[in-house]
Amino acid sequence: MMEKKTTMGHAVSVHLRAARLLRKVSPKFFAISALYCVVSALTPYITVFFSAQILKELATARRAEILWQWVAVSVLCTGLFAVAASFLYQRKETLLDDLWGRKEILFIGKMFSMDYADLDRQQIHDLRAQIRQNENWSGWGLMRLPEVYESGLKSIIGILGGIALTVSLFTARVPASAGGLTVLNSPVFILVLAAGMVSVSMLAGACNARATACWSNAASDATMGNRLFGFFGFFGKKRERATDIRIYNQQHLVSAYWNKNASFGTDGPIGKLARGPMGIYYGLGTGITVVITGSVYVFTCLKAWAGAFDVGSITQYVGAATAMAGSIFEVTSLIGMIKTNAGYLDTAFEFLDIPGAMYQGSLTTEKRSDRKYQVEFQNVWFRYPGAEKWALKNVSMKFEVGKRLAIVGENGSGKTTFIKLLCRLYDPEEGQILLNGIDIRKYNYRDYMDVFSIVFQDFQLLSQPLGANVAGCADYDERRVRKALVDAGFGERSDTMPEGLETYLYKDFTENGVEVSGGEAQKIAIARALYKDAPFIILDEPTAALDPIAEAEIYSKFNDIAGDKTAIYISHRLSSCKFCDEIAVFHEGQVVEQGTHAALVANEHGKYHQLWNAQAQYYTE
Repeated sequence: MMEKKTTMGHAVSVHLRAARLLRKVSPKFFAISALYCVVSALTPYITVFFSAQILKELATARRAEILWQWVAVSVLCTGLFAVAASFLYQRKETLLDDLWGRKEILFIGKMFSMDYADLDRQQIHDLRAQIRQNENWSGWGLMRLPEVYESGLKSIIGILGGIALTVSLFTARVPASAGGLTVLNSPVFILVLAAGMVSVSMLAGACNARATACWSNAASDATMGNRLFGFFGFFGKKRERATDIRIYNQQHLVSAYWNKNASFGTDGPIGKLARGPMGIYYGLGTGITVVITGSVYVFTCLKAWAGAFDVGSITQYVGAATAMAGSIFEVTSLIGMIKTNAGYLDTAFEFLDIPGAMYQGSLTTEKRSDRKYQVEFQNVWFRYPGAEKWALKNVSMKFEVGKRLAIVGENGSGKTTFIKLLCRLYDPEEGQILLNGIDIRKYNYRDYMDVFSIVFQDFQLLSQPLGANVAGCADYDERRVRKALVDAGFGERSDTMPEGLETYLYKDFTENGVEVSGGEAQKIAIARALYKDAPFIILDEPTAALDPIAEAEIYSKFNDIAGDKTAIYISHRLSSCKFCDEIAVFHEGQVVEQGTHAALVANEHGKYHQLWNAQAQYYTE
């Protein structure tokens, strides 16, 4: 990401929005951070003030009782502020660490609510990856806000505190006996000096802001470097890659990465910036602050020399004025940081503001005890976003309630797309899909989804207890879960698990987790579909990894337990679908044949006959 030109108004606006979002997920953080900022910003001034009072007394009357009072109050106040600052710092840092995780709620919540059509687009995942990389490599984006908030609040308090302790520096008058030094009393001189201090502080901050902006110019290289590190840096820890690494000596690829990836090395783009413009700007900013400090020392010492105040006040004025100049420097630097970070926040909000285009509907799906749901495709056309080729072309067909429908065809023929439209993961571009004679887009989206149970070919189980996996939630009906597992053919295996339904699958969260085989996982996925007890149940090639005999056994058993549900099966293996009432043959996005197995295989000129004989030769001796 190159540095973006943005107005200060826009930069402030997006940061305020970011603050509101983060406050929703962590309400306590900003309150605790504000208290910490007040205490830590005032602490230096407390020290400066009391030190000055003690030095004044030592330089003048030297009254022991007064000195003891100042010392006691100084120790008490300094100690209280130190304890409060330490406690608040620890609490703030704990909440900040927690905020890093809670911030993900915003993005995960968006992905939960996002239209599947958007979630299925690679550009969306690329955008989310970009946001994550911006955060990982230098904390840009939403998580830069805590730093902006803390730095800004400290600086404002610091400036106010500095003004309170330095105002008398400018108002204290040099006596007439000081001769030429009485020029220090001139309002014009004081105004010029004060304006000069503020201007130089702002110039130093501007240099620092310019240096900060240089980070954006290295963002693309840094993001790629961070992505490479995330992949190759932990390559050897990935158990699933261990065999390939050893067989094909893939460690050499990792070595090449370590040797050539210089994104964060001294010779990389960031290193070159540090030696070039970024380093120069940072150096100028630091150098200018030294000039400010020196000017304050000279002015303060001249007024003390001329007799405007005692030597004890020098400590107060020098310390307070220097701290105030530093705060002005921080505010100016902060302006640059805010403007730089605005571009990264724009990227985050681009993701969070993706609109939901899919109409959610309002009609309640009829809850029928007889499960008489009729679905009909009428002249349905569909192609994926950005694609020129139609995935489905003029598909028209009707499901008979309670029957078994098999959908077959070659890869890319439109089988899974057909199911995605049926379940309304996508909407057709042309034509319509009817449920009991009503366009499915008119039904409440969540209600309509509840009509279907699906086991996709790329189904996923969670590293959670067996019962929770089947039910899809932590609280479940044990009796129903056990019945679903038994019906899916996993009953005996579940009985042998060490903690029964509370046994964790896999070992991600516990060493006592059970690693289930591919076939066992498929049975659990089928049990999950049965537990939902939806009137439509769909198997989208979930058994593709099994051999034909094992797949046929699962489908045959599933045919028995589906009961009065309308069941749809998608499979490459035609032999697994012989028991179905009807078979729909897809080819190049169209339904080219429809009928029973016997009728279709008898048609020697049909696509099904061709597919059947192509597969049969591998199983016929």
